[in-house]
Amino acid sequence: MTETVSAEIPVSADSRPRHVAIIMDGNNRWAKARRQKGVAGHKAGVNAVKAVVETCAREGVEVLTLFAFSSENWRRPQDEVSALMRLFLFALEREVKKLHRNNIRLRIIGDRTAFSPTLQEHMAKAEELTRHNTLMTLVIAANYGGHWDIAQATRKVAEMARSGQIEPSDITDSLIQQHLSIGDLPMPDLMIRTAGEQRISNFMLWHLAYTELYFSPVYWPDFLEEQMREALRAYAGRQRRFGQTDDQIAARQPEQ
Repeated sequence: MTETVSAEIPVSADSRPRHVAIIMDGNNRWAKARRQKGVAGHKAGVNAVKAVVETCAREGVEVLTLFAFSSENWRRPQDEVSALMRLFLFALEREVKKLHRNNIRLRIIGDRTAFSPTLQEHMAKAEELTRHNTLMTLVIAANYGGHWDIAQATRKVAEMARSGQIEPSDITDSLIQQHLSIGDLPMPDLMIRTAGEQRISNFMLWHLAYTELYFSPVYWPDFLEEQMREALRAYAGRQRRFGQTDDQIAARQPEQ
């Protein structure tokens, strides 16, 4: 599925999204409503991950990106962060083989240097095991931030200019995009955030320029197959104009 993807804004899109990105929000509030510790919500959220991955794979989504741990999440209580790291390691040990059996490729984006050597090793092994799978790409954003992604891409481009590989005049949006964490994948068509919050929270800032946004009031652990299908139905009913008028869009529609 690797391809050269242009940063040029498209003029049209299918009714089925190629790439869905999700901010998985509400685990703590889900647990609090049940008078449980926050880690119980994160554990329950694993079931939602499974349901959404399975649904997107069946619906022909090519790329699913899940915001698992932001660069700001380190600010959370230490016991919660430690529990999240253990849960992440558990998932890498137990769930990756299932992804592989189902022909799903795993990619992990973000700054890995903050993770333990053991966790980094399991990340690399999981990606290597699934790297040739073709049904769908599952991207996990861990210790990821949109600012970080743009900064590391522009740093690479600056190094190219300093070494004489390119001239400053060669720097374009497409060149920068090539050096983003998933610059080789289709831009997100649909971004979902659960639990009622309506903000992007430093997630894929470059990539969401023309992405359709869908906000669900449902806490992440309860966002299962039907909720995912509802989001896809909502997306299919939208008209994506990409800066054009209704008349221009209508003129391209095939006659009935």
